[in-house]
Amino acid sequence: MGLSGIEPILQDKLAELERQGTGKGDELVVSGIKAAGNGFGPRCYLAGQGGVEFLRMNSNSYLGLGLHPAVIAAEEEAVRDFGAGPGAVRFISGTHAAHLELEARLARFHNRAAAMLFSSAYATVMGVLPQLIDADTAVVSDSLNHNCIINAIRLAWPVAKVVYGHNDLVDLESRLRELVGRAKRLVVVCDGVFSMRGDHAPLDQLVALCRRYEERFVQGIITVVDDSHGVGAFGATGRGTEEETGARADILVGTLGKAFGVNGGYVATSAILVRFLRETAPFYVYSNPITPAEAVAAQRAVEILDSAAGRELLARLRSLTRRLEAGLVELGFEIIAGPHPIVPLLVRDTARTARLVAHLFSHGILATGIKFPVVPRGEEEIRFQVNASHTEADIDLLLGVLAAWPDRTTGAARGD
Repeated sequence: MGLSGIEPILQDKLAELERQGTGKGDELVVSGIKAAGNGFGPRCYLAGQGGVEFLRMNSNSYLGLGLHPAVIAAEEEAVRDFGAGPGAVRFISGTHAAHLELEARLARFHNRAAAMLFSSAYATVMGVLPQLIDADTAVVSDSLNHNCIINAIRLAWPVAKVVYGHNDLVDLESRLRELVGRAKRLVVVCDGVFSMRGDHAPLDQLVALCRRYEERFVQGIITVVDDSHGVGAFGATGRGTEEETGARADILVGTLGKAFGVNGGYVATSAILVRFLRETAPFYVYSNPITPAEAVAAQRAVEILDSAAGRELLARLRSLTRRLEAGLVELGFEIIAGPHPIVPLLVRDTARTARLVAHLFSHGILATGIKFPVVPRGEEEIRFQVNASHTEADIDLLLGVLAAWPDRTTGAARGD
């Protein structure tokens, strides 16, 4: 029988995803990149779309470092020196000097005792969280946390798992009270920047609240923040939500695959915890690391961010974000305004969201539509993502296409 017995079941599940509107469908295939020029930023070509040039407003590469000549040159040189891959998991023979140098650089960047690389930020969260959770541990999680946090908790066996309302500190405090006497240890985990909305955790207040309650638990409270969308795109020097709020979590998870423009994830925390994770985290122990060349390229990206050039990129990113937000408000669109370069345009209707994505695509603009049931009905949106390789002309082009959308209606901007 083989797969023939299960394929009809899988086909029904696929059809149901389509009916719900959550099916991903065929992926767009990038077939080439056109360099910036004539006042416009880079464009991409898609397979099957002829020579149409697309403006990407849905990229996580917030600083444009994936196309930075110095980052590319660093990776090219390193791949000639070390080859295309690591050849093994790290504890066998896959650790290279470039991995250790990058870990040390990330630890210094985040003012932590140590850092540790994983193959991705998703793998980092999946590798770290379960190692902190045992039968005496309760986990407290924000209701809008990323899928990686949700699945990492599912891998563990906590004595209790509770969810508090998004960024609701009153609800969080009530959850902490409920857990007193039920667990020896608490793990409180949240995103730094929430990818669907572009808002950020009130990390200073969250950490302070946890400090007030931690003596009520024998093993205290561990705070964990996944700031994959924050690091490199947020804060005066790009150190993310911690810098923006003046707070410090016990454990910071970041990514090299967004603002740094390369690949991989990492955790920055205490030296003892990093040593423990190297021995126990299966997503580290049994998975190949990022390539040595990627590690060299990522270190170059960190150096650029941590320099005057990086501060210029961040200033440009903020300026372009403000330009887009102001233009959307002027056109009468409802947005969630904020300092992060994720700019949600609230459409509040699934069908209209799909039509707006199609309108943008037909005019050479790639944007992500977030529809029900991924978000609650009435919260449907277009998620625009600004990056520093965009230009003022790119933003104005986008606004012009939006102004010509036949379904456009007036609304009111709001902050969140």
